[in-house]
Amino acid sequence: VPGFSAAQEEEEEALTEAELEQRVDILLSETDTLRMLDQPPALMSTEAEEADRVQERNRIYVQICHAKVDSEDFEEKMVQTLGGAAKTKEVQCETINTAEKGTMVTSWDLDNSLDVSEAEPTETEEPETTAEESSKSPPAEEHGQAVAVPSRRASSIIIADSAVPARSQEEKECHPEEILASESLKHDLVVMERILMENIFQPKLAVYRQIPVLIEPETPSDTDSEKDSDEEEEVKKEEEKKEETPVRRSVLLDLTVTPEEVVVPSLEQLWSYSCDLTRGHSVSSMAWNKVNPDLLAVGYREFVSQDQKKGLACCWSLKNPMWPERIFRCEHGVTAVDFSLGSPHLLAVGMANGCVAVYDVRSRDDTALLDSSASLNKHTGSVWQLRWVKQGRGATGGDKKEKLICISADGRMTEWLIQQRLDCSDLMKIKRRESTKKKLPGERERKSEAPISQQAAGMCFDFHPEDPGIYLVGTEEGHIYCCSCSGKEQILGTYRGHKGPVYKVAWNPSSTDMFLSCSADWNTLLWHRDSHTPLVTFTTATDSVHDIKWAPKSAFIYAAVHESRVEIWDLSASIFNPVLSCATCSEGNLTSVLFAKNAECLLLGDSSGDVGVWQLHDLAAPKTKVWLCQRARAALGLIP
Repeated sequence: VPGFSAAQEEEEEALTEAELEQRVDILLSETDTLRMLDQPPALMSTEAEEADRVQERNRIYVQICHAKVDSEDFEEKMVQTLGGAAKTKEVQCETINTAEKGTMVTSWDLDNSLDVSEAEPTETEEPETTAEESSKSPPAEEHGQAVAVPSRRASSIIIADSAVPARSQEEKECHPEEILASESLKHDLVVMERILMENIFQPKLAVYRQIPVLIEPETPSDTDSEKDSDEEEEVKKEEEKKEETPVRRSVLLDLTVTPEEVVVPSLEQLWSYSCDLTRGHSVSSMAWNKVNPDLLAVGYREFVSQDQKKGLACCWSLKNPMWPERIFRCEHGVTAVDFSLGSPHLLAVGMANGCVAVYDVRSRDDTALLDSSASLNKHTGSVWQLRWVKQGRGATGGDKKEKLICISADGRMTEWLIQQRLDCSDLMKIKRRESTKKKLPGERERKSEAPISQQAAGMCFDFHPEDPGIYLVGTEEGHIYCCSCSGKEQILGTYRGHKGPVYKVAWNPSSTDMFLSCSADWNTLLWHRDSHTPLVTFTTATDSVHDIKWAPKSAFIYAAVHESRVEIWDLSASIFNPVLSCATCSEGNLTSVLFAKNAECLLLGDSSGDVGVWQLHDLAAPKTKVWLCQRARAALGLIP
């Protein structure tokens, strides 16, 4: 019985406690090897016993293969090949008529034939053409001549010549809206526009690239020869006048230089980045791309009756100086722009309402990739300056993290981390300083009024070129603070010298102990890191100094823009007068300045929305970095 046998097995399997306590010996043994697949290898080790014999056999085989090529002892012959049975058969067919046709092929025809998808289809006859319609001769307007063709073969020859299958009437109809909205048309228009711009600006672009300008030869005539002689006489007179004019001592770098060897620097305008979209806006900030030196980002803002309108952030390229490559429309005025170091396609934009946005210049969409409008720690005042900075304790550049540093009118300096969303933390809070005015004799003590805000508005900052943990901060009160990133609000020193808002501070790229500052008090001050009083004060005009920039290739030269003038200073030549002071012919006041990276050019932005590109002529070339630092210290009295 099945049930009885199962119960009996359970009773037999039950063990007593004595049996469980007994010692049981278990022996383990290895089973035989089971070979599922045995495939001998075709390789042999060089240390094997038969290795020499196998190598000798391989060598003989290689010699036989080489000798077989040109040897007469070998002959290639096919064997075991069955020949097909031949059959002779006569057929009848219509007379084969031939036709000759010639045409002219241009380079454009060859280019269109390579891209059949975009080539326009040639007009073909309908497949339903009757025998009577097809008997008509082809049109005589085509290039070349055509031999008459019988009616039965006319349609087939026309279709063969066109190399395009016949299309239906619906496919032949044009769709203007689809053509205008196609991406291929937009791309072709961009390329065509760049070609036209290159033809128009070719001489000026060659000057910018420091390439010799090609001048087209002109056929001389009698009138031209007379004009040339007159021009030569005028040039000689101008040269004589230049030789007679005395040269100021401040222009000479060395007293041993003769006046004939001195060349006065000059500016020549090449072109302006401007269009109808930017007119009426004020240029607030400019920044070069870190990888592509031909790509320039410009921020625009506009003020009308103290009401701020929408702003723009445009990316200009040398390939088209008349229209920007990218246009990002912002709800508020743009006050600062800067390209990322690690991701050069990211453009950070600061706005007048305190918002910070990051755009991807690879995309033609003007929507921001990241926006700080939803951040709880966003700025409540205008973001006057922002900059991408790599900070970290790692020895290599890969260990350093890139952060976006911003300074705002709300008195905060923040660092933003670029993640799935923008979020910031305070790097520094700028506190107001009590005024240290001396009390006149007999004057009563005045009660100090409590300020509206305990924080002073931040205007600008600049990180040390060699130590990113040290930075300068310029405030609306006119003070400059030297701070450290190692501790929050850790101020290393305070520099007092300005009596108005500090618009810009800039470390010297070569002599890293020096820095410049400009202010609304008409002054530009040169500072030393160890001195809390200015070393030199530069004052040449009775208007504000809006922006300053050190030349990238010299520790002596810097540019400063006033409302109506641009000045080029060379500290090795003079600390009293600029080597070049030029009044621009722009409609608005100058607002910003920037040196070109790979050219001897200067960019000037004004309040009318124009960014002028100016060529610097006869500017002194820099020497070695050590020589520059020594001369700068000696000129400032730091070296006895």
